[in-house]
Amino acid sequence: MSELRHDWQAEEVEALLALPFNDLLFQAHQVHRANFPTNQVQISTLLSIKTGACPEDCGYCSQSAKYDTSLERERLLPLQEVVRSAQVAKDSGATRFCMGAAWRNPSDKNLDKVVEMVQAVKALGMETCVTLGMLTDGQAQRLKQAGLDYYNHNLDTSPEFYGQVITTRTYQDRLDTLESVREAGINVCAGGILGLGETRHDRARLLQQLANLRMHPESVPINELVRIEGTPMAANEKLDALEFVRTIAVARIMMPESYVRLSAGRTEMSDEVQAWCFFAGANSIFYGERLLTTGNPGENHDMALFERLGIVPEPGRAPAFV
Repeated sequence: MSELRHDWQAEEVEALLALPFNDLLFQAHQVHRANFPTNQVQISTLLSIKTGACPEDCGYCSQSAKYDTSLERERLLPLQEVVRSAQVAKDSGATRFCMGAAWRNPSDKNLDKVVEMVQAVKALGMETCVTLGMLTDGQAQRLKQAGLDYYNHNLDTSPEFYGQVITTRTYQDRLDTLESVREAGINVCAGGILGLGETRHDRARLLQQLANLRMHPESVPINELVRIEGTPMAANEKLDALEFVRTIAVARIMMPESYVRLSAGRTEMSDEVQAWCFFAGANSIFYGERLLTTGNPGENHDMALFERLGIVPEPGRAPAFV
């Protein structure tokens, strides 16, 4: 088992990112083998339970009310529709069901409805995760009492670059929500987005922030920017694929016991790039054709790739493969 560190310096992280590619992947793969089954990937499904009209100005997001992305606004989904989607996800092989709502922060009334959803999905025998924006301490406690397993709240990027991505909430706001979730005893899911226009130093600082939390996030989603027409970042240059793989590898080295999840952006990744990511330590994916409002590889494509690579889903219900 690898030592769990919380005292990383930015220079150390940049040195890892700068290693020769083969040396970096060899080191990351060794760490992965020491902490997880080598050819096993955890499968999650993500459902948007409330879409659009978000008051935040995240420069990458189609759900912001500040941008014209032709996204249809939707109210909070009814409970039974959420349960049906969770059952379909379970039958397709997902072991964790994640629910996302486009809020700056949930009202207590809306939280009542989310609590019902969490309880109903838990009753299906699935792990639960929600992402609802900022939380108060009391709201985090309510979600814990409902049986919530994971709360997702990404840091997105480095503290220094953050202001060029979002102005409607601060970096400290995000850290405070993560602390409320941790204090409530809920597992933390926190990662970031690559390709926002950040430098390698920013990527190093993002990983440093995550690894130097008092406890490592149990799940670390690494997203590649999905360039959405109408958002300020629609014309961003695509990130070099090997730089993305490098970031996965360094995340694995720095947070050896965390799930590292390939999240948004997989539709633009070749099978070969994804294979490198799995070798570098990624061991979780979102499964299904949609991630909130953006596309995702279909289930059959993922299962075909798993079969080619000799990868199996983390124990749960065996995925349907047709």
